[in-house]
Amino acid sequence: MKITRVRTYILHSALSQPFASSRAWYDTRTAMLVEIETDQGIIGWGECYGPARMTAAVVDSVASWLIGQDPLRTDHLWQMIYAGLRDHGQKGVVIEGLSGIDIALWDIKGKHFGVPVHQLLGGAQRTELVAYATGLLRRRADHSNRYLAEEAAGYVAEGFSAVKLKVGFGLEDDVATIRLVREAIGPTVQLMVDANHAYDSIAAIRLGRMIEHHDIGWFEEPVPPEDIAGYRAVKAALSIPIAGGECEFTRFGFRELFVSRALDIAQPDTCAAGGLSECKKIADMAETFGLRCIPHVWGTGIAIAASLHLLAVLPSNTPPSLRPIAPMLEFDRTEYPLRQAILTEPIEHTRGIVPVPEGAGLGIEVDRKALVRFAAQ
Repeated sequence: MKITRVRTYILHSALSQPFASSRAWYDTRTAMLVEIETDQGIIGWGECYGPARMTAAVVDSVASWLIGQDPLRTDHLWQMIYAGLRDHGQKGVVIEGLSGIDIALWDIKGKHFGVPVHQLLGGAQRTELVAYATGLLRRRADHSNRYLAEEAAGYVAEGFSAVKLKVGFGLEDDVATIRLVREAIGPTVQLMVDANHAYDSIAAIRLGRMIEHHDIGWFEEPVPPEDIAGYRAVKAALSIPIAGGECEFTRFGFRELFVSRALDIAQPDTCAAGGLSECKKIADMAETFGLRCIPHVWGTGIAIAASLHLLAVLPSNTPPSLRPIAPMLEFDRTEYPLRQAILTEPIEHTRGIVPVPEGAGLGIEVDRKALVRFAAQ
């Protein structure tokens, strides 16, 4: 079997109302999908996290390297592309582009052998994942932030047992909002907070100490990803687990985080950190350091499917016991028309539980009409 064609799709959808994390306002959402065809008629799909036009340029640049290659040699092709661009792209958009290619190759491999990707990754340890609801971004509303409490309560009513709140809007604002959300969801629902690296270590530590009594599941990206010493300082100062890694790339980047003991929870993004091939290695390495691995997920149904296959094979996040702690799926609940439209059968939750796809490859089918409808101009 040989690769005959590599295509990229830049997709775009407008939002009905803008939302914000700590770093920017957004009124649109984009996606960049990778399609790889073979001479046997098997097609694989992947997705790249990051700036869509930039990741598309990366994939288009290396497409000729893939033509005529055997798509089943996933590790070989990963190393070929990484080595070819090592001098210019050990991190960032180059690795994000490589991630989409790698996911598409695994989709082809699973379809070729007629099995789901998770079987080729070592076999599923679970057939479904507990999902936590990611949402609770800021909107242009009154300053009371009570709409966030209502949104969080809505997720709990849907059956979610964990939610994640965006913070990073100033200490007083964050503290007040966390209190409102905790009161709205009650004491038994897990509550995580994500600052999207809005603070330095001084402010992050102060915020952490002010919210520790709210039983926070983890404090995500408290400081910029480059500030490993800051991560260590925050981790040492707080009882709240510290999470990060969505802005890190490959096992080489995560090695530094693990060796320096900067994290409690590693969050590689399958569509950014190097694809399924690399994220499985990162997760295995996290296990050797006794760290939990809960991948970051922010994309279309392709990204969700790839993450489910990875999560299916990860060990529980504790040493063997009668009550192991299994990893969770990040399940984006914000407005994103592409997420549902891109698949003929969207991946949904039932009372906060999401099944692992069982079809061959990623176990999904892309709706080509959506590729046309959401094509960026």
